[in-house]
Amino acid sequence: MQPRELPGFYYDVEKNRYFPVKAPIPGSSSSTCLSKPPSPPKPGNKICKRIGIRTTKLLRSRELCGSVIPFKKGKCNFEEECLKFLASQPLVWKYQDTSRIGDGALEQISTNINTLDGQSLIDVLLTGGVNGYLSLYEVAEAEQHFDYGVKCMPDRVWTPVMEKQTEYSKAVGHICRPRGASLAMQSSISCIKMVGKQSPCTIADGSTIQHVLITTLGSETTGGSVYVLDLMRPLDLNPSIPIMRNRMHEVAPFNCTIWTADCNYKRSQAVIGTNMGAALVNLETKVPSWVCRTRSDVLSVQLDQSGNVVLCGLRNGAVVTVDVREKRGGSFARLARHRVPYRTHKISEASSRTVQKFSKQWFELKGKIYPASTFFLPSSISCLLSLQLYDQYFLASSMDGSMKLYDHRLIQRGAVQSYEGHVNSHTRIQLGVDPSERFVFSGGEDRGFRIWSIKSGELLFEDEFSNSVPSTLCWQQTQKFSGELDDTYQYGEMHDLSAWIGSEGGVFRMQWR
Repeated sequence: MQPRELPGFYYDVEKNRYFPVKAPIPGSSSSTCLSKPPSPPKPGNKICKRIGIRTTKLLRSRELCGSVIPFKKGKCNFEEECLKFLASQPLVWKYQDTSRIGDGALEQISTNINTLDGQSLIDVLLTGGVNGYLSLYEVAEAEQHFDYGVKCMPDRVWTPVMEKQTEYSKAVGHICRPRGASLAMQSSISCIKMVGKQSPCTIADGSTIQHVLITTLGSETTGGSVYVLDLMRPLDLNPSIPIMRNRMHEVAPFNCTIWTADCNYKRSQAVIGTNMGAALVNLETKVPSWVCRTRSDVLSVQLDQSGNVVLCGLRNGAVVTVDVREKRGGSFARLARHRVPYRTHKISEASSRTVQKFSKQWFELKGKIYPASTFFLPSSISCLLSLQLYDQYFLASSMDGSMKLYDHRLIQRGAVQSYEGHVNSHTRIQLGVDPSERFVFSGGEDRGFRIWSIKSGELLFEDEFSNSVPSTLCWQQTQKFSGELDDTYQYGEMHDLSAWIGSEGGVFRMQWR
């Protein structure tokens, strides 16, 4: 008679009795004594895990309730949650032979090129290195116009979880630097910005950039300078004609360090941040004028959409609002003097003498500023970035790792949103915002790269794919974007977005498909 099978026991024929199963029995089937390895989570479940709803219930709630779905912590938007998931699943490529070319500044633009069939529109990537080299690369997606020069091929360095189980062989296009498309400047490249009449959020297909603002940092022997790269004339395929040298024009030299710059999209003027303050430069007349004077370096500047106000981020942690409209008396008028108090500190009795000895309770600056709009971050300002769709909002980061969103109308009430996880102690790291202004991007001193939701502050992506600090960032500027969130960036359209990331170790491209 065959012994019966009892769950949790096995039958020993020699001893004629049952024994409990405590370990795998030699020779027995692994299906009866070993548990199956856990299957990898499905990508779609990550959305449900974030909001605490099962997939079936999530879809059923969307059918019944529409876009707004109730869950245990309140309500969420279905499309917003899907876009968050897509943002957390980027593909990243690193381009070969691109070390130390984009750690100073990056900018992608569209310009015209002369071909045998007439003029054609191409995308080019302008890179600026701390080593002082300014280079132009053609972004070859489908076809390459320049058949000579240095070709840099992409290698995939990061694959999202949803693609690891499937074959995803399609890569981004390579980039090519034509002969004569690199120029050695006198010092490090500190900024590359587009100059034009259009705001970045209104750029449409077919539009070209005619001028590019470029600034150099300066060195021990020479100060920084402001240049304009002229792209009004189409690029030429003739390898004997230098692309960069004949198009670069110096606008204004300075006897100081130029840390950063920003352009006005409605007027032909730029503002620069230096170790002596902030200056306004007319790109047509080449006449500079100081709008703010301070002993604390201006490490970041950001013009508002009107071009009348500039935010200045200082080394002492202050963010100052300056009116840059022409004052009475012209450029020779005296700047008003202000004494701005530092933020209050809670000092213990034991350390009060030391702090009072080495720190002041106020600092002095000159210019037409708004004292009520001045506020401080805990450390030196790393980056300021205004939102285009919500012109009163701007992002600010400092060198202690703080990263916050502010409303310019409610400065004294503090930050609107904070973003945790940013790592910084002494590096000027650029922030980036996608064209729909839903997500903010930044590298960190731990060599990691992170993506947050601007609205909720949620950290969506965090990974280390670079062997050096990702310090520069720019978006592909040929994206269609009309400025209307509800009608343009709906679910799934984030697949078309692409960002460039620069570090000392190389240039990366992040894309969503």
